[in-house]
Amino acid sequence: MLVTPGEMLGLLGGGQLGRMFTKAAQSLGYKVTVLDPASESPAGLVADNFICADYADNHALLELSTHCAAITTEFENIPAESLNELAKVCVVSPDAHSVSIAQNRISEKKFLVENNFSVVPFAIIDNTEERVKINHTNLLPGILKICQFGYDGKGQRRVNSEEELKAAIDDLNREICVLERLMPLSCEISVIVARSSDGGLISFPVSENQHVNGILNISIIPARISAQLAQQAKDIAAKVAERLNYQGVLCVEFFVLEDGQLLINEIAPRPHNSGHYSIDACFTSQFEQQVRVMCGLPLGNTEMHSAAVMVNILGDLWQKGEPDWSHVLEQPSTKLHLYGKLEARPDRKMGHFTVLGKTTDMALSKAIEIKCHLEEHGNRS
Repeated sequence: MLVTPGEMLGLLGGGQLGRMFTKAAQSLGYKVTVLDPASESPAGLVADNFICADYADNHALLELSTHCAAITTEFENIPAESLNELAKVCVVSPDAHSVSIAQNRISEKKFLVENNFSVVPFAIIDNTEERVKINHTNLLPGILKICQFGYDGKGQRRVNSEEELKAAIDDLNREICVLERLMPLSCEISVIVARSSDGGLISFPVSENQHVNGILNISIIPARISAQLAQQAKDIAAKVAERLNYQGVLCVEFFVLEDGQLLINEIAPRPHNSGHYSIDACFTSQFEQQVRVMCGLPLGNTEMHSAAVMVNILGDLWQKGEPDWSHVLEQPSTKLHLYGKLEARPDRKMGHFTVLGKTTDMALSKAIEIKCHLEEHGNRS
C-alpha cells in the first residue's frame, strides 16, 4: 500500500526516537500524530497532532487509527494487543507478532535458538532456590536480566556466585529473569536493516558500540572489524528479519568473541541508538528509512559519505545547569542533537553529537576531545 506525502502517519511512543522519526516524516511532506502517556514528550512537542493517552486506551487507539494512513512504533514495549487492534483498520509496521517476540527476552531467546542463531549460553530463572543451586552455576559469572521492560542497563545485575545470584533475584523482586553467561568479548557491534513489505532488504554500515554502566556511550562507524566479519553480521541480521517476516527498521546487536565468533545479544524492532549517526553520515537516515518502509516507498541509499562517531549526552552533564555548547558547535565536522527533554536526570539520554571524518580514527579522536571538554568545562556557570 502506497501512502503519499501529505497524509497522516501515526506513532506510538513519544521519546527521542519518535522525535527524530517525526522530523524525518515531516521533511518528506507527511504529517504525524503521536500517542504517548507523557504530556510533554519529545516527539509530541514537534508532532502535528498529539494524543496524550495510555497505549492500551481503546478510545485513543480508535482516534489514532481513524486519522492515520499508517502507524509505526517508537519502542518495543507497546502492547501487542494494541497493535493487533490498529492493524484491523490501517497499515501497522512492525506487526504485533514481531514486537511480541522482541519485547520479551524469553520469547526472543527461544525464537533465536529455534531458528539456529547463535546466542550467549543462558537459562530462564524461575526463582526457586533449588533450580538456582542445581542448574545455573555453569553460567556464573553472568548477567541476570528481567525478561521484560529492561533497557539501558536497568533491570540487570552482574552476578559472580550463587549467593550474589540469589541476592540479585530478590533485588529484582523475584521477577522472571534470564541469566546469561559473561563471555570473553573482543567488542560489541550492531547492524540495522530495513525490510519492505515485498521482502526487499537493505542494511546500514556496521556500528561498533562501547557501553558504560549498560548505557551506550560511543558508537564508531564503520566498526573496526574485518570486512568478512562485517558482512557476516549483515547476513545474520538479514536472516533474522526474514525469519520474523519483518516489515520496518530492525536492529540486531552482536557480541564479538575473542575468537571472532558472533553471538546475537538482542534484537530491537525499531530504529536504534547506535544508528543515530545515519542522520548526518548516510544518504538516508534510519528514521527516513522507517518512513519509507511504512509508506511503501523505495528503500533509500544507506551508504556513508563520511566515517562517523556518535556520542550520547546524558543528564549528568546538567549537574551545574545548562551545558555550554559553544565548543561543540564551533567544530566544523560535528553535529549536535538535543532531544527537548525538560528534566535532566543522571543516566537519562538528553541528546547526542556526531563527529564526521575522513577516517574513523580521526572522528574518534575529535569525539573524545569534545566529550572530555564537555565533562570538564561544559557548564555555563
